[in-house]
Amino acid sequence: MRIVLGADHAGFEMKQSLLAYVGSLGYEVLDVGAHSGSQPDDYPDFAEAVAEAVRSGRAERGILICGSGVGASVAANKIPGIRAGLCHDTYSAHQGVEHDDMNILVLGSRVIGLELARELARTFLAAQFSAEERHARRLAKVKAIEARFHAGE
Repeated sequence: MRIVLGADHAGFEMKQSLLAYVGSLGYEVLDVGAHSGSQPDDYPDFAEAVAEAVRSGRAERGILICGSGVGASVAANKIPGIRAGLCHDTYSAHQGVEHDDMNILVLGSRVIGLELARELARTFLAAQFSAEERHARRLAKVKAIEARFHAGE
């Protein structure tokens, strides 16, 4: 499975560590930046890059990092087909995939430490959508909402 990682300057160091860690788990990794933690930049640029890689099929899932994770999560969820979840606990990291088919894990580098980030990434990547009737039904409703609002643009 190919995993895309992206972060703004605030998440750069965590991203660099997660690139190596995710690769060590046997996943192919794609890095869409930032390529420096010393230059101020804007989280929406990296949220869009990660989301577009997932949407286009260049990656099956993504990990996105900014200072709090909030802004990156908001921005990524503007892209059709993206279900990005901000997770700072392992239950949400796997349940978001199992129940909601979450395809991007968002982390706040100023909120959690590196060891927890690794655990969350491992948990997220190992999880699979359950496709149980109730979860499939709810996901279909989410997709219908998205389609209605994007059709009017």
